[in-house]
Amino acid sequence: MKRIKTDVLVIGAGSGGLSVAAGAVQMGASVTLLEGRKMGGDCLNYGCVPSKALIASGKAAAVQRDAVKFGVADAPGTADYAAAKDHVKSVIAQIEPVDSQERFESLGVNVIREFGRFISPTEVEAGDTVITARRVVIATGSSPLVPPIPGLDKVPFETNETLFDLRERPDHLLIIGGGPIGMEMAQAHVRLGSGVTVIEGAKALGKDDPELAAVVLNHLRDEGVVIEEDALAEEIRGKPGAVEVHTKDGRVIKGSHLLMAVGRKTNTDRLNLEAAGIEITRSGIKTDASLRTTNRRVYAIGDIAGGLQFTHVAGYHAGVIIRSMLFGLPSRAKTTHIPWATYTDPELAQVGLTEAQAREEYGERLEVVRFDYEHNDRAIAERKTTGFIKVMVVRGRPVGASVVGYQAGELISLWALALANKMKMSQIAAMVAPYPTIGEVNKRAAGAYFSPRLFENPTVKRVVGLVQRWIP
Repeated sequence: MKRIKTDVLVIGAGSGGLSVAAGAVQMGASVTLLEGRKMGGDCLNYGCVPSKALIASGKAAAVQRDAVKFGVADAPGTADYAAAKDHVKSVIAQIEPVDSQERFESLGVNVIREFGRFISPTEVEAGDTVITARRVVIATGSSPLVPPIPGLDKVPFETNETLFDLRERPDHLLIIGGGPIGMEMAQAHVRLGSGVTVIEGAKALGKDDPELAAVVLNHLRDEGVVIEEDALAEEIRGKPGAVEVHTKDGRVIKGSHLLMAVGRKTNTDRLNLEAAGIEITRSGIKTDASLRTTNRRVYAIGDIAGGLQFTHVAGYHAGVIIRSMLFGLPSRAKTTHIPWATYTDPELAQVGLTEAQAREEYGERLEVVRFDYEHNDRAIAERKTTGFIKVMVVRGRPVGASVVGYQAGELISLWALALANKMKMSQIAAMVAPYPTIGEVNKRAAGAYFSPRLFENPTVKRVVGLVQRWIP
């Protein structure tokens, strides 16, 4: 058994772990990185990257079928499913070198391709090596949750870890789970020629503002996605190519393939956390505001920390703990400025409080301002007028923003900046956006906050009248 010492040991080479390893080694710390599966983690190999690549294939097919509104003849938009999967693989291959073992070794990171397990509060075993570390970062992420539905063990099914290897287009894809992953894959597959039914035990996109979610769901239904809500899966029956989902209220929903998209579970099983004195909760590893675990030498970041499960959150966590680990400075993780987006068409994005949350917290002090895409000239030119933005404002400062529509995921970044820096609506209104851009939606939303204060205020009108009479 080999023994090595290191300043920082990172367990997991996903987004968060790679960010910590790259930052720490380039600032002078000795770094060892463990990864028992693929470099790049879930995001590169099974999540963000392949899903957005497949969504792009579906979008290309949909554009061809709806070109006549631009004065271009419609085309069938026939999709080659296997070729679309080739596109997915080529996108992954283009990004892979950035996350590769070779790149990180060139930076000076000691990369060991093994899973790690604690054998003491300061020691981790990985294959034939025992690593003693001053600081340990757990960044092992999460995996698809497969609930114990009766019959599921007898019927073939896909998860996000297997779906992108499927080469033959599903004739009719059943998706259990109506969250962001389920709805994104539903639209991508219906655009690529599959029949699709989403089976959701409660409400589809139930964690989002229902007013915005309705815009997305109505659009998906118009494209042919069948959405069965309040349909709790009680039993799975069937065989390859013929699957049945039986719901608690008696519905029987039939399809050729089944995708499980009901959520994620944190990857703690291999870690032997008890040996390190690290507590876990139902949602992940227990951490304090600085992302330290109950073992003060060990941090947990990203999905494993039991909070928001997004790649950009893992990257943000990496920055928080580097400040603490390398410089000994206080650093706390916050969530109020963390945005998220669902990459359906139209897109759905959120940062801060939703309208319902803001009303509950602030009551009558809350103002909600809106602006519709149909009044944006670029949206009109692009025929993308479905959607709107609403901003929740308290005493001149935004406390949340919700966007549904074209490029909502891009628009939300400005409001994340505003919340992170406690900016005022007047600062957003002072921004000059190039014309014509979708980005003007943000400025016009800020303008909508000030319009009644300027144009419906009798005092303003009296002052203007006096100025016009008395100043030459």
